[in-house]
Amino acid sequence: MKPPPLRIGNFSGFYGDRFDALREMLTGGELDVLTGDYLAELTMLILARDRLKDPSAGYARTFLRQLEDCLGLAHERGVKIVTNAGGLHPAGLATGVRELADRLGIPVKVAHVEGDDLTAAHPGALAAHAYLGGFGIAECLRAGADVVVTGRVTDAALVTGPAAAHFGWRPGEYDRLAGAVVAGHVLECGTQATGGNYAFFQEGDTRRPGFPLAEIHADGSSVITKHPGTGGLVDVGTVTAQLLYETGGGRYAGPDVTARLDTVRLSQDGPDRVRIEGVSGEAPPPTLKVGLNRLGGFRNEVVFVLTGLGIEAKADLVRAQLTDALAKSPPAEVRWELVRTDRADADTEETASALLRLVVRDADERIVGRALSGAAVELALASYPGFHVLSPPGKGTPYGVFEDVYVPHGAVDHMAVLDDGRRIPMAPPQDTRPLDAVPEPALPDPLPSGPNRRAPLGLVAGARSGDKGGNANVGVWARTDEAWRWLAHELTAERFRQLIPESRDLPVTRHLLPNLRAVNFVVEGILGAGVAARARFDPQAKALGEWLRSRHLDIPEALL
Repeated sequence: MKPPPLRIGNFSGFYGDRFDALREMLTGGELDVLTGDYLAELTMLILARDRLKDPSAGYARTFLRQLEDCLGLAHERGVKIVTNAGGLHPAGLATGVRELADRLGIPVKVAHVEGDDLTAAHPGALAAHAYLGGFGIAECLRAGADVVVTGRVTDAALVTGPAAAHFGWRPGEYDRLAGAVVAGHVLECGTQATGGNYAFFQEGDTRRPGFPLAEIHADGSSVITKHPGTGGLVDVGTVTAQLLYETGGGRYAGPDVTARLDTVRLSQDGPDRVRIEGVSGEAPPPTLKVGLNRLGGFRNEVVFVLTGLGIEAKADLVRAQLTDALAKSPPAEVRWELVRTDRADADTEETASALLRLVVRDADERIVGRALSGAAVELALASYPGFHVLSPPGKGTPYGVFEDVYVPHGAVDHMAVLDDGRRIPMAPPQDTRPLDAVPEPALPDPLPSGPNRRAPLGLVAGARSGDKGGNANVGVWARTDEAWRWLAHELTAERFRQLIPESRDLPVTRHLLPNLRAVNFVVEGILGAGVAARARFDPQAKALGEWLRSRHLDIPEALL
């Protein structure tokens, strides 16, 4: 007899997501498992700095406050909770959950997964954590855990672990695991799968999108949906957008399986229901990714407001004045950006003003601290007419640097720690496969020639962008077969460089994903040393895709 699908929901896509989402998901419909994703590259740095101040810290305390309101409800409804809110200290959070359950008188079993922490092996790092797979989570659930807390696992592991436990999947069942990885990737960012941050957000009521859930089947296929009556929308576009988020080519590597994104097939399965099927999987690569966070130095910034006439001349003056003032001990890195938000003959002072942003970095806090703030403030009565700043510069603040390193699977002690204290080691994968690029697929037939019109790319294509360390990815997809035929030929890596000028001197790789009618670009180095270094106006490249959609191209009139 065919087993019923496993209903897995999400209630958090990042540390700081909607607080009430856990209760909303528990009360909004039927579920078997709820997952909460709290970790990102920047979050690990924030938790590492928390741990420097307090060795007992290092986990997402918000989760405990959410659970205090909802643990009894989850227990009554038989919903398992799996979360990576353990961050740098999963054992500490597991203890906190047990203490909470005891205080509330709720009989739950709490287990946790550890072994990801490799900080001791990387001197100078604030945090170095391997991305573990889902089988430690599966072991905890098979042993009867009601709540499973992890440290750094892959985001998709929060879904693959429960699916493996429920259906009895074992290592090596690559197609099934790959299907669950794809479903997990869709769920991991919460409402980004249900209309949040969506290029075509005006097509539904996205004021308060409901959180997503996946109905996962024993063969690894799934249906993405949401609870009835919740806001937002689930369609092929919202799911495509999330599939492209922070990915690259056709192979999406993980510690348990490499999922072939180029095999994913999506179809509308009814209102707010998208079926995912056909996903192929391969053996994982021979190494595990380790996210390494360290302090990069100190930074400071000041934003000068330039109003009215002579914007360029005013900017030149203050640049020259501060360059002279800092000449004795110049910062190691100085970056100026003039943002022309001003308009001619403006009817408000704000719209008559431009912003001149100065960012400085150095290993010495004093050079970017008092030296800069003093030099900037002293210009108050001695610079361009109308001198003022958005806020006075303060002390230099530390910034982080993120990088990826890779270690063999055997370098970690992946461990499931059960409620009774038993420690169950997870064996590394028996089979691995080096991660090679997928052969370039054939291009579709080009559209017949016809009249073109100069128009924004976003009229015929959606996009979503994000960050991975210092790199950014921009996934662009077409909504019709005809638009795909045009997009695949028109939006080359070279055209991307033309449309996004700051990428012109950087490596840009284009990946074709015909099943999704999508092209995915990876731009290396555009984010410098990563989000924590804040080297760019949009440090996580969240809006890079929307900038691309706003650029004008010669688009066939038949598509408009």
